Formats: sequence, structure tokens, C-alpha cells
Amino acid sequence: MFRTPFILPWLFPKLTWRIATQQKELYLTFDDGPIPGPTEFVVNTLAQYQAKATFFCIGDNIRKHPDVFQQVLEAGHGVGNHTFHHLRGWGTSTEKYVDNVKQCAVEIAKYIPAHQSLFRPPYGRIRGKQIQHLKDDYRIIMWDVLTSDYSASLAPEDCLKGSIRASRPGSIVVFHDSLKAERNMTFALPRYLDHFSKLGYQFRALPVDLIQGTSR
Repeated sequence: MFRTPFILPWLFPKLTWRIATQQKELYLTFDDGPIPGPTEFVVNTLAQYQAKATFFCIGDNIRKHPDVFQQVLEAGHGVGNHTFHHLRGWGTSTEKYVDNVKQCAVEIAKYIPAHQSLFRPPYGRIRGKQIQHLKDDYRIIMWDVLTSDYSASLAPEDCLKGSIRASRPGSIVVFHDSLKAERNMTFALPRYLDHFSKLGYQFRALPVDLIQGTSR
């Protein structure tokens, strides 16, 4: 899957799927880091294109790799909460899920005292009650384009082509700075940046105070 089916934003309008703009802007996001190697590759590659992005970080990875997380912050990128243990909302009680989000927030706050209000549910799996508990404190960020860079059955060239084809102004695009996605991501990301840079696009971090967009 690359472009999010239009029915999902219609069914879940309180979640953010895309930024409403006609400007040549793309919002790259990276899930599952920080990880030595993949995250550092992303930070260095983005710098070559003067691109900013948002990293949805797993709290336990921040704990284990604080130096890599610091590189993300020093490069001026945005960060968001991706739970502490990468929990799947559909198979987790609301209490445990919300507590895990809070645990990640505590880890992030060691480096960024100000409240960070962006949250992305791992796997995109979150239940209604979990949304209700989080919506007052977080803007829940989904996506307009899923690169599927984590898929072992997807060739790097196809990952790139599908991601380019699905992207449009205001797209929130998901890559992964993880070992699982490293093969496809390291191939696709620099070529994706190069392609859209030549078309005059800018790459921005998600604003913390988001206006809800549409994916239609």
C-alpha cells in the first residue's frame, strides 16, 4: 500500500492524515528509531537536501541510544511519541497503552522539557477508547503515503517508484529508520529527496499545532 485509501480519513476525521496545502511541501516522517546506522543515515541524507522531518521515536530506543537521539535534535528535526515499547493498540488494553505513551513522553522530556504533542500509533493500529484518552494531549498523526520500506518482498526500486507516484502536496510520508527497513529506505530516501527537490518541493517537519488536513 502506498496512498492511504480515502475512506480511512473519512471514517477517522479526528486523526491527521495529510496537511492541507497547495504549496510544494512534503512532510517526511520516520518511525521506530533512534537506531545506530539507519537513523544516522537519515539525518545525514536529509542534511544534504536541507530537509527537515519528524521522527516518531520509540521510548526504549531513546533510552538505549541517547547519542543518536541527540543527533536528531541537534539537526533541528521534529520528534513525536511512538510509545515506549512499540505497542499494537488493537491488542493492548487502553490503560496499558496510555501508560506506555506516557512512559515514552517521560523519556523524551529528559531532552526536550516542553510538551511534545505529536503521536503516531505503531502499525497505525489504535482503538477508539485509546484515541479518546490521548486526543486532548496529542495530535494523532497517521499518513497519506506509506512507503512500505519495511517489506522484505518489496524491491527497493518499487519502493521508490510507488512512493513517488503516491506523493502530492501536503503528503505525510512514512519511512522507517529501522534495521528492518534499512535496505529499501537507504535506496529510496536519497532518490526520493532528489526527485522532489528537482521539482521545487520543500521538506518540512510537522508543526506541533496542526490544522487537520485531508487525504481525499
